[in-house]
Amino acid sequence: MGGLTEAKLRALAGERSFERGLAYVDEVSGVEFGDGWIRASVRGTERYEAELLLGGRRKLAGTCDCPYGQEGNFCKHLVALGLTVIAQEADLPRLRRTARERARCLDAWLTGLSRDDLLALVREEMVEDRNLRKRLELRAASARGDVAGIRSCIRELLDIGPFVQYGYVEYADARAYADQAGQAVTAIRSLTASGRAADATTLAREAIGLLASAIGSVDDSDGRLGQVGADLADAHHEACREARPDPEELAHWLVTHALDEAADLTDIDPLDYEDLLGERGTAALRRRAAEAWQANRTGWAEKHLMRRLAKSGRDIDTVIAVHAADLAPNGHTHLLIARELDTAGRTAEAQEWAERGIRETEDLAGVNTALVDHLADRYTKTGRPADAVSLRRAHFTARRTLLTYQQLRAAAVAAACWTTEREKALALLRDDAERTDASGDRVLVDVLLDDKDVDAAWQAAHEHGAHDSQWLALADQSRLTRPADALVAVYLRLAAPLTRETGNRACEQLVSLLLSIRDCHRHLGTPDDCTAYVADLRAAQKRKRNLMRLMDDHGI
Repeated sequence: MGGLTEAKLRALAGERSFERGLAYVDEVSGVEFGDGWIRASVRGTERYEAELLLGGRRKLAGTCDCPYGQEGNFCKHLVALGLTVIAQEADLPRLRRTARERARCLDAWLTGLSRDDLLALVREEMVEDRNLRKRLELRAASARGDVAGIRSCIRELLDIGPFVQYGYVEYADARAYADQAGQAVTAIRSLTASGRAADATTLAREAIGLLASAIGSVDDSDGRLGQVGADLADAHHEACREARPDPEELAHWLVTHALDEAADLTDIDPLDYEDLLGERGTAALRRRAAEAWQANRTGWAEKHLMRRLAKSGRDIDTVIAVHAADLAPNGHTHLLIARELDTAGRTAEAQEWAERGIRETEDLAGVNTALVDHLADRYTKTGRPADAVSLRRAHFTARRTLLTYQQLRAAAVAAACWTTEREKALALLRDDAERTDASGDRVLVDVLLDDKDVDAAWQAAHEHGAHDSQWLALADQSRLTRPADALVAVYLRLAAPLTRETGNRACEQLVSLLLSIRDCHRHLGTPDDCTAYVADLRAAQKRKRNLMRLMDDHGI
């Protein structure tokens, strides 16, 4: 185990876990050596099983069943095991020889046992080890083709009862439950391989239902049960390929499953079974899906299945019908329909649905903005710039934000009518700013800054107020043209409270303002005033070493 060193343990675990592992060296017991592996128990909050693995090119890895280790981390228990092994480095050759000799002796002893003695030993171990008993019961039932026995074993394997604490399987026990549940997959696949595919199909479906019922009571943060569910889905598919069930019966199960909560566990796609369904089964699949949707047109699972089947059959009218049966009030569904029609080359209908979405949205302030973008883009591409402006104007009027203003501006500039549109838009924002309970002043300053109308932005900020971020943007845009305003009204005002704060962020913000203050003094021709200000600041803030360092770095 020459690849095992303290340096490697520290690198894999990190400083914190390595230091914590030092305290657990005395808790390591039952060290076992094998070919490229070392195992032991380590007592922590509970007793955990840790294993170190030495791969090719002296690569070190490890696993532990503690919660931190189950997340894939090299934990303190592995560190403790590694340090224990390193401390015994001189004895390693002897310990490994002893381990190999014990394994050889055990094998020889077992080989020499009589049939009756071996049976007695297995029976004794089954009494002590519940999991061993379950595995052997399952093998026995599979060997004699006892479907009822296999079913009973699978039900026991998927029962969360033995793992439950306070009505729930906690994270620390979820791995053991998932490992046990995975044995059900093995049993089902064994049935298929032994020529009992029809029984395997039935048991796979039952197992999927049992696991789906259990998963809500298990902390499956690692996704192990999700993988078991996927494996059960594969086992079901494999069994169906061998058993070739009745196509209509298979279609019925696929639809029932797709509409059940278990569908999220297995992610079975009915279309993956098309070759098994054939024409008769596929027709039954579509018929049953349609019946389910007709009974619940707003159900997510019903809609998803119908759209999936309709798209696979390139039945665009059915896709639209499914969407149209449950239209969202904000126009989102209208947009989906428009996009489907566009993809199908039915552009005129697509535009009609998009326009209908705008009309049927009660309040354009809450409309799906992607629908507005879609329709405005369509108007522009089809040579209808005035309609694009009208749409953007209506949206801005309902929802006055910087973004809707920018979109209106882009449309109006393209239509050569921005001057008029701008006056109307600014009039609305000024009206908002006059109201004491409105936030239009924020948008007014923002849009004026975005228009590069700095003088108007200064006036709006003074008349209606502005946030510090807006004042800062104003100052940054006008340092050359209005250095005195930027200096006094913004930079010096914002710098004052920062001198009373601590922390790296405050220091960085203050230094940024100092650079702007120095720039303003340079434009005003008052560098001496800046020097005096900085000197006073340094004297008052000299204990803030990080601030002094940052000021030195920037030559302030």
